Amino acid sequence: MSSDASPTTRRRFVYPKKHLKDALGLSRGRYNQIGNFVLAQSEINIGIGAKPPAAYFAELAEQADGGAKKYGGMDNAPEMQENLHMSCLPEAMLQGEIPEYEDFLERRRRLMGLKIKSWFESL
Repeated sequence: MSSDASPTTRRRFVYPKKHLKDALGLSRGRYNQIGNFVLAQSEINIGIGAKPPAAYFAELAEQADGGAKKYGGMDNAPEMQENLHMSCLPEAMLQGEIPEYEDFLERRRRLMGLKIKSWFESL
């Protein structure tokens, strides 16, 4: 879920649109929240597809623990944690703590705000 934009990088929903529409009945205005977007390599985006976060974060955790590389080349927990941190994603998601969508948005917005604040303070 890299934050580096490149020709093979695509915007993806952290909580996939199909999952939010089918499982929760959310409207476009609710799933198209800025806090629900990350940049991901195309092959990662395709691999995750419409899987709910609990499913693909469990697979990411296995990958970070030396398991099969399903989503990019990261294969160790510190690198995966750093990637989540850089993307302002709650790092506890890698330990299986998957918040409800609205709670996730609140947490992610807070992390994004802290990152922006830190950047401004460094100027």
